[in-house]
Formats: sequence, C-alpha cells, structure tokens
Amino acid sequence: MAQPSENSAYSQRPGETVPEISDKDRATPSPLKIPTRLLMGPGPTNSHPRVLTAQALPLLGHLHPPFLAIMDEIQQGLRYLFQTTSPYVLLVSGTGHAGMEAAIANCIEPGDTIVVANAGIWGQRVCDLSERYGGKVVNLEAAPAAAVKLDAIKASLEQHKPAALFLCQGESSTGVHQSLAGLGELCHKHNTLLLVDTVCSLGGVPFFADDWGVDCMYSGSQKCLSAPPGAAPFFMSDRALKKLKGRKTKVATYNLDMNLVGDYWGWYGRRWYHHTGPISTWYGMREALAIVAEQGLHAMWRRHTEMGKYLWAGLNEIGLEPYVQDPTDRLITVNTIRVPKDIDAVKLIKFAMDKFSLEISAGLGPSAGQVWRVGLMGYNATPANIELVLTAFRQGLAEQGYSKSQPKTQNPQETRVDYQ
Repeated sequence: MAQPSENSAYSQRPGETVPEISDKDRATPSPLKIPTRLLMGPGPTNSHPRVLTAQALPLLGHLHPPFLAIMDEIQQGLRYLFQTTSPYVLLVSGTGHAGMEAAIANCIEPGDTIVVANAGIWGQRVCDLSERYGGKVVNLEAAPAAAVKLDAIKASLEQHKPAALFLCQGESSTGVHQSLAGLGELCHKHNTLLLVDTVCSLGGVPFFADDWGVDCMYSGSQKCLSAPPGAAPFFMSDRALKKLKGRKTKVATYNLDMNLVGDYWGWYGRRWYHHTGPISTWYGMREALAIVAEQGLHAMWRRHTEMGKYLWAGLNEIGLEPYVQDPTDRLITVNTIRVPKDIDAVKLIKFAMDKFSLEISAGLGPSAGQVWRVGLMGYNATPANIELVLTAFRQGLAEQGYSKSQPKTQNPQETRVDYQ
C-alpha cells in the first residue's frame, strides 16, 4: 500500500509515491566465504599477497595528486616491462579483451585492411572485432597447433599492403608461441602497423616493444603479472599515435578512445577527466609492477623457462605429450597437453579440483576436447606448484587405468566442467 508523500522522512519528489519495500530478495547478512584454490590453468593465476594487500588500502580520488603520482609510477613500471621509451603507455580499465578492443578501435578505420595471423581463438576474436569496426580482414590461419610461418606473413603483406598486422605472441587456447622476429622491420617496409597480443606471455617470455618495432600492444593483469583481472597494460608507438591523430573518422568507442583516455594519463601534457579509474585495481598493478622491477626481467624470463622445462620433464616421465609438436612453436606460460586415447579429460580435471583444490583446464577453441591446459605464470610458477600438478596427473590418470604405453590421440571430447 502506498504511503503518502507528504511529511515523509525520504527525499522523493512531489507527486512520487513510496510503496512498501519488498524484502523478497533481501539477503541474510553473512560474511563472504571463498574457497582456497591453486589456479594452474590459463588464467587468472593466484595473485601475489603484496598485490592483494595493496588493493585493500584506503581509496583516493581519481584526480587527487597522490593518485596521479601512482599513475605516473605505473607508467614508469610499464615502460620497463615493455622495454620502451614511449610516453604512450597506460592501463586500460578492463580485462585483456578491453585492451584488444582498444587496439583495434584506435588503429583500424572503416575500410582499412588488417592481416590477422590466426593461431587460435584470440586471432579469431580479433577477426570478429576488426569486422565490427569496419575493417577488411585477411584471416591468415596457421596449421593446427602451430605458429603462422614468416613466409606466409611476408606474402600476405606484399599482396594486401594492409594498414595493420595482428599477432598473438602467446596463444593460450592452443599453447602456441608466435615469433616476432623480423616482423617490425617487415611492417615498417610496407607502412603497416604491428599489433601484438601479449596477454598470457608478457613477463614470462622476452618482449621488446622498441627494438622489435611493435606499434601497439595490449596485455592482461591476471597472468604473469599476478594481479587480479581488471587492468590491461597498453602501449602505442609514435607511428601508432600518428595513425590515431590522422584518422578521417572518430574512434567508434568513447570508453576506449585513446585521444581521451590518453588525456587522463597525461599523454598530451595535461590531466583531463575521462572516467573514474578503478583505484584499488591500479594500487594492485602498481605493486605488481614494483615486484617485476625487484625481480628483474631477465630473472623472470629465466624462471618461467626453467619451470617450463621442469613441468615437461615430469609430464614426459608420465608419458604425456605436447599438443604443439614443434618446440620452437611451444609456449611455456600456457602449456597444452594432449589427452591420451580412452582417458576422460573432464574426469581428471574434476579429480584435481576435488582432491587438491587445483585448477587444471580443458582446451578452448581449436584445442577443445583434445588437451589439458596448465599455466605456469608469475607467482604460481614454482617447483612446489608443479609437483602438485604432476601428482594430480599421476593419481588422476591411475584412477582411469592409464598406461604409459597407451595411444596418445583420440577424438575430441565434450569438455564442459561443472565445478562444485
């Protein structure tokens, strides 16, 4: 029954009635309970404790000088991580997908041709995004479980003279590591921008934005950087910024327009309000980048390489084989492991979770139903965690009567997992 508006203790406007409040969906107060799990899939990884602690610090205003100073520290940390002197670095407010869309939205105009070196689901999604922004897509597909070959890229650039070439350095759906060797020089020769996805590779394998001639790059916070999802490290070169400033059409997204977002980050000599930055998320990223600086890139890359060798030594001993046959195409941060014949992939995944609270993931996109995926990224890339993964494989396979001499291939399986 409506209550009269007059003499109310509330701030409704004249003529607005205040009906009885429904408590149907009013929750019973209770503390939030989260199970503890070791996330050894393709991401997110477990966050570094220092990052989680930083995110609990008191909020500042998104334009307060102390917060702008934190943004400056983040940009310094990004320049070290990217190995660039470019001032055009920032965090996109969103996950890696937001970084992907920012790269395409700002670097591709309607009618532009983009060659997509497609080695998995992220190449597929860039094809989709580019079409949505009016780009003409040349889908250069790799052979299954392999990188796109340099000769094929060269031929495509020579034929199509595209505005941009896209590659995913670390393709987490297939476990493919795409080489960037020689591509910057090749793109410069054809007046083509080089766009690179490093979501699951940045911090785990070498990347040199300036020396390798990269023009636009995006990544993710929740992989090798061991921060929660929600921030996408982003870079543009002078060439990419020139393309942005010389556009004939307005960038078709307000949220990701680097003419505007860059202004918030001081790209153009001032600080201009665009949106309220996710303050606690950026505290966490400032701390994650501080940890990167403390460890040093050489040490980070070396540790990820050593842990990859450690994992595969154990998997080979069990009798498991890589999905990516060519070692030069094989990614170390997200490892794809071929499911042997007559083994139920989902059953092993559930076994690992139920017994060890351990996440091992199924395949995705081209690898769906054919592989397990194990992530070795950031804070989680340690011998102890790898030993637990190997134990889960040994015990889970033994429960299914696995023999090391079993055939290693089978038809793709249904791989949807219903965790408890």
